[in-house]
Order: sequence, then C-alpha cells, then structure tokens
Amino acid sequence: MTEAIAWVEGRIVPAAEARVPILDHGFLFGDGVFEGIRVTERGIFRLDDHMKRLSTAGLATGIGSPEVFEKAREVACEITRAWGNREGYLRLIVSRGVGALGIDPASCPEPAIVCIAAGPIAVDPEKEARGLSMITSSLRRPAADVLDPRVKSQNYLNNVLAKREASQRGADDALVLNAQGLVAEASATNLFVLAGSRLETPPVTDGALEGLTRRTVLEIGADLGLDVRERSLGRFDLYAADAVFLTGTRAGLVPVGSLDGSPISRAGQPRVREIQSAFAARAIELSYDVH
Repeated sequence: MTEAIAWVEGRIVPAAEARVPILDHGFLFGDGVFEGIRVTERGIFRLDDHMKRLSTAGLATGIGSPEVFEKAREVACEITRAWGNREGYLRLIVSRGVGALGIDPASCPEPAIVCIAAGPIAVDPEKEARGLSMITSSLRRPAADVLDPRVKSQNYLNNVLAKREASQRGADDALVLNAQGLVAEASATNLFVLAGSRLETPPVTDGALEGLTRRTVLEIGADLGLDVRERSLGRFDLYAADAVFLTGTRAGLVPVGSLDGSPISRAGQPRVREIQSAFAARAIELSYDVH
C-alpha cells in the first residue's frame, strides 16, 4: 500500500514526518472538526456534501469562517491530486489552532488545517464472509443536548473506548446504544438492518451520525425498490433481521455475523451484495474530478 501523505502548513509530506504544534487546541483538547472522505479513481466522493457538513460543524462550534472552509476544500483537492488516480481516504481537519495552555478558545487567533490521505481499509475476506462479531458496549452515546452527533469533532473518546471494549471482549466492533437503550450506531460506522423488503437505519435523533455513505445507501435502497426507513431500532431488531451491515467512509459496506455471541441471519446477504455493487458504481458517479 502506498505510504500515507499529509498536507500541513502548506506542504505535502509523508504522514510519518508530519508535525503539528503541541499548543494546537485540536491536539490538547480535541477542539476541532473533521471529515472522513472517500477518494475514488475519479476524484473526491460527494465533496460538496462533505464540505457542507464540515462548515456546518464549524458554525456550530464557532471554529473557522467561510474563507477557512473554502481553503480546506482547496487543500482536499490538492492532496487528492498528489495521491493520484486511486482509491483512498482523506481525513480533513480544521482545528481551533494554536493558543494558550487553557481551554479558552479566544486564545486561538487562527484555525489550523491538516489533511491526511491514506489507503482504504482492506477487510479480511474470511471475516467478511462470516460477518463481523459485535458486542453491545457498556458505554452510551451522549445525548444531542450534551454533544450533537452531527458534529464530527476531533474528540472521539467515546468511540475509542467502545472500540477498545470490543477488542477486550474478543469482538470486531461494538454496538453503541443511547441513554434510552436504542441503537445509535457502531463504534465509528452507521448500522443498517434488512428485514424482508425493509431497509432500516437509526435516525440521527437517536445518536447516529448523518453519514454520507449512509445517505448514499438509503438512496440506493430506494432505487432498488426497498422500503427505506429511518426508525428507532433496538437490539431485538438486529436478531429479527435477515441481514445487518455497517457502513463507513473507509470500510464501505461490511456485514455483521453475530451480536453478543448470538448469530445474526445472513439470509439477506444476496441483497446486501447487490447494494454493495451499486454503491461501488455510485461512489465513482458521485465523485468530484479534482484534475
């Protein structure tokens, strides 16, 4: 796999050599916003949608300005050109910037932009064939009045600890519930349930990220004639499903094989593979040509 690269302070360098100031509030406090963006052989997947979500997160947190996010867009295009015509993943970050050693954001005069380009995650074929093993995390997704899940902030500690818990319990990933016991998502991906002709995913009001892979899968499901719904789901809905799968920018669509040691049906996998195939084509179709 090609070595990851990074855009930092106006230069593109090998990611292993990239450095950020230790007084950057993104490093100190997770005080920043980011986007994980798919890169295809054609260009950047849903670039306008990603930049809209990033700038809205900036507005919600008071980070940046329209000029800063226009610059961030230019940076994403520049590093994608350097990455070349191949699949990959961008992590585009706008942090509060360098400031005093304290939480007051007023001490940060200027936001900082960093962008990393890396290869996609290769899912083990055997693991994909049997489906990911999941456990239900003991952690809960914070409510929107604590931190709105639509803001992709640099502070991912809740997600990190859920993933760590899954690893400690011998599972591939964690199912994260909200305070009411309803499904939010996995540790860093959205979750879908296929039940008969219904394709369902939790609403953002239950703690799900408004993912752009998620949005594309909903569009594809409707095109394929499925009854597409955003509705509240419990753990029971996963056990009752014909198939469960996760969606994310870097991993794409990945099937789930078990939850808390109990098997999840794979009866709907032919339809899931149909969605996967349609997504691969749609990802290229919806990519912005940066050249």
